[in-house]
Amino acid sequence: MNQTIHKSQEKNMILERTVSADSPRQDELVPSRYALKVGEIDVMVISDGVLPLPTKMLGHNADSATRAAWFSDMFLPADAFDWALNAVVVRSGGKTILIDAGLGSDPDLHLPRAGQLIKRLESAGIDLASVTDVVLTHMHMDHVGGLLVDGVKDRLRPDLQIHVAAAEVKFWEAPDFTRTDMPQGFPDALRAAATRFTREYRNNLRQFDNEHEVAPGVVVCRTGGHTPGHSVVRLSSGGEALTFAGDAVFTVGFDHPDWHNGFEHDPEEAARVRVRLLRQLAETGEMLVATHMPFPSIGRVGIDGDTFRWVPAFWDY
Repeated sequence: MNQTIHKSQEKNMILERTVSADSPRQDELVPSRYALKVGEIDVMVISDGVLPLPTKMLGHNADSATRAAWFSDMFLPADAFDWALNAVVVRSGGKTILIDAGLGSDPDLHLPRAGQLIKRLESAGIDLASVTDVVLTHMHMDHVGGLLVDGVKDRLRPDLQIHVAAAEVKFWEAPDFTRTDMPQGFPDALRAAATRFTREYRNNLRQFDNEHEVAPGVVVCRTGGHTPGHSVVRLSSGGEALTFAGDAVFTVGFDHPDWHNGFEHDPEEAARVRVRLLRQLAETGEMLVATHMPFPSIGRVGIDGDTFRWVPAFWDY
């Protein structure tokens, strides 16, 4: 009996040493990164935190009762929900590529659980100075804000290349919010972040028209819709593929791909882009990751007539 207790105590001491040495702080007791391989390409999905938003944001053109029923069926609150924020780090051809840069510092919108990307990159052992390229799916503040955090630019390489669609840069010279449906304060914050980002990183921008290969097997393609220059990134290697869809796909978009998201600047085109992309992924069976799908958002797409089915990947350790 005493020997059993002694072994149990020894085991607990080992566990305590492991926890104190390797585990995150208590306020970080959540999974925040997930690594996988796409052929020979290394991929890591990193959570930038969550963004609390009104439920109407996921379908402002839908009947309120129908929208409420969907949230009820998904066991989600009826008034507001936590919108995931995901970014991706890719290593291919000797390059380290950051796809989207998270929210950064809170732009006076009271979003304390977002903007975690920079510290989580550090926790993952990714030195900002090692990042050779950044790919932006678009220039909303939750995709560029991490680059605007105080001190970040000084830690990045001076020859950093930031790949973004030319149509996106052009749009933010005089952005049109007339067809969006955002909470108060968001349009001004989005405009301010895009303006500051363009001013601070203009010399690092590498603009493309429709498609551009950033590294072997890493291709960014403009889709439009969500914003005029919105793009997706397709990774392919060794017969495997994964698409980072940015804001083209949201959780509700599988059941209701025609519902308009409040951040979409051209809602009808965004819906067409969403359907085309989901059909393509259902046909190929390729993996999907998206900014606002629940972390780590890795899965595949099933199809049933005019609706789709999200099939989460089993976590692999």
